[in-house]
Amino acid sequence: MSFSSPSKSNRSHRGSALLLVLWALLLLSAAVFGFAKWMQQDIQLHGEANRDLEAREMAHSGIALALHPLVSKLTPGLEEDFGGGLGYKVKIVSEGGKLNISWLIAGEDPRKLDILKKWLESRGLSYNEREVFLDCLLDWVDPDSLHRLNGVEDEGDYHAPNRPLQSVEEIAQIRGSEALTRTEGWKEALTIYSQGPIDLTAADPQLLRLIPGLSEAQIQRFVTFRRGRDGIDGTLDDPEFKKLEDVQIFLGITPAQFKELGGLISVQDQTMHITSEGHSGNVYRQVEVVVLKTGGNPQILSWKE
Repeated sequence: MSFSSPSKSNRSHRGSALLLVLWALLLLSAAVFGFAKWMQQDIQLHGEANRDLEAREMAHSGIALALHPLVSKLTPGLEEDFGGGLGYKVKIVSEGGKLNISWLIAGEDPRKLDILKKWLESRGLSYNEREVFLDCLLDWVDPDSLHRLNGVEDEGDYHAPNRPLQSVEEIAQIRGSEALTRTEGWKEALTIYSQGPIDLTAADPQLLRLIPGLSEAQIQRFVTFRRGRDGIDGTLDDPEFKKLEDVQIFLGITPAQFKELGGLISVQDQTMHITSEGHSGNVYRQVEVVVLKTGGNPQILSWKE
């Protein structure tokens, strides 16, 4: 008995079918691989989203603690680690340790304006730049439409709103502010939220140098005493100043000098700047709050996330 070999046509069909099967398997493998990769990325994204949410919740927990009326910068528990990569770190500082620019220009008190001019000079602004910025700033907040010698009320698309500053960031919109806003850290040195006078318990030496009548030796002696034995502000060994008279002797100034500083200085400004950093694993989130802590009802003035 004899057998005939498959025809060329049959062999060609079988070869094509095999190629189609192999191609289908290749496509299926690619699809499975792609799906697995997508699943891996989706799981990772969800994990990161959960970490982000946990870090934010940790930061909010720190803020909730710091807002309590009895909690201060010396309260234990401002830094907590709960295990599993979760925790928060809270920092509380007096907003009075910054220059309240709204307070400095209110009423155009020459003593306060001199402090602002000295600060602008310390930032590197020339005499002309200081005069232009100050006049434009006063035109920005005053209620009338009359411009000062170096100021601007209305010019092209520029219009002074004639109202108080609503934020420190708004200063960048004022004509003549470029000389200031190009300097590093200008926003961090200013506030509109403190009670006004410079808080001697919080101001750094650079700010204390702006207070008229204080020598470098007086400032260094006072700061050294204020920081306590460990040489660090805001720790448990810091001396407590409850009223202005408590600091007079440590500043080494006469009663007459102390009287001249009336209205320019304070202690224990109740406006606090709270920074809470929460973390979950390697994810960190920060919340910043400015709050007035008087009585039993803290008043939130600013909230940033």
